Amino acid sequence: MFDSLSLKLEKAFQNLKGQGRITEINVANTVKEIRKALIDADVNYKVAKEVTDDIKEKALGQNVLTAISPGQLLTKITNDELTRLMGGESEDINIEGNPAVILIAGLQGSGKTTFSGKLASYLKRQGRQVMLAACDIYRPAAIDQLKVLGQQIGVEVYAEPENKDAIKIARAAIDYAKKNNFRIVIVDTAGRLAVDEAMMDEIAGLKEALKPSETLFVVDSMTGQDAVNTAKTFNERLNFDGVVLTKLDGDTRGGAALSIRRVVEKPIKFVSSGEKMEALDRFYPDRMAGRILGMGDVVSLVEKAQESFNQEEAARLQKKIRKNQFDFNDFLTQLEQIKKMGNMKDLLGMVPGMGKALKDVDIDDNSFKPIEAIIRSMTTKERENPDVINSSRKNRIASGSGTSVQQVNQLLKQFEDMRKMMKTMNKMGGGKRALSALNPFGR
Repeated sequence: MFDSLSLKLEKAFQNLKGQGRITEINVANTVKEIRKALIDADVNYKVAKEVTDDIKEKALGQNVLTAISPGQLLTKITNDELTRLMGGESEDINIEGNPAVILIAGLQGSGKTTFSGKLASYLKRQGRQVMLAACDIYRPAAIDQLKVLGQQIGVEVYAEPENKDAIKIARAAIDYAKKNNFRIVIVDTAGRLAVDEAMMDEIAGLKEALKPSETLFVVDSMTGQDAVNTAKTFNERLNFDGVVLTKLDGDTRGGAALSIRRVVEKPIKFVSSGEKMEALDRFYPDRMAGRILGMGDVVSLVEKAQESFNQEEAARLQKKIRKNQFDFNDFLTQLEQIKKMGNMKDLLGMVPGMGKALKDVDIDDNSFKPIEAIIRSMTTKERENPDVINSSRKNRIASGSGTSVQQVNQLLKQFEDMRKMMKTMNKMGGGKRALSALNPFGR
């Protein structure tokens, strides 16, 4: 999402390259470029001016240590100010109550129903007893969509398709949750327009009737500054607890994420990208600031690995690598676990310095498909012992996987190079440390 902004900020810091100290002139030039970059990213003009004024004030007069260049210092100050702009600290949702009720509100097409499913999956992975309530009485497809999502993630959905009273449905869902020991009820509501007074009255009535522990406003980040203005209008009526930014993987300039906290004075609590039910992350202002400035987000990457990788499987894999028994079955298992972590380009963008390198590179989950097809076209014997794969076997594998013999040869060579590297590491005694690094669970 922030590719364009990141590049423009990097260009702004180039003004300080090779300069030994901070001066009013070089700071003014750099701050001017930073402000322009923020405004181009659709950040509210007043917010952009306030932030850059703060950056300028903190930069001027600071003594630059010999170990730190002016560019590094201004990058650090900008990072701190972006973090502060987006809220400073991460804020969790409130799930107190019996049951806790989470009310989801937002505009039509903002992604509320999908987010409701993602949030249910997120809470379920934490071991929570969660249930979904379908309270969109205007769009029949919304009920069906929520049921499909509920089935996909193994979460029960309460619905009354014939009932046209959202408040009665929600109350009945809460009664059902109490009787069946569900600790959290996520109430998915109809999308509405801020100018539709009847719809606004309904969502306000829902909040008044349910007394939710948490009210979340879902915003489509692709709508840019309009999303901020809409959030402000909704907040005046609902006084919601937090914001959810959806569609962060879309073609958006990112202004909503940077402006919304300062304008609405409510925290961003979650960010969502893609359609996968696992593609939901708690929002951390400092981590997002780091990604915007090209510093990556290694902490989030490790957390995703910890969520996706099976501890027992990781231990089993370490044992096989130490014995030089790593085969294509193990390789396929690792690919499956990596895919669970989310969108590949987003993941690689969390690695420091990779965001810029990947700007024009098209990477998606389909990148793994030819490799998986080749491996799945192998016999059990071939997967366990790739050395038996001769020319005729390569032709059969290529034909069965819809790939070429050249692609099969390339995968076999890469796999063999990887096994040689593992074998060398084991002989040198560095295998244990390296394997611990590969395992997100540690030792």
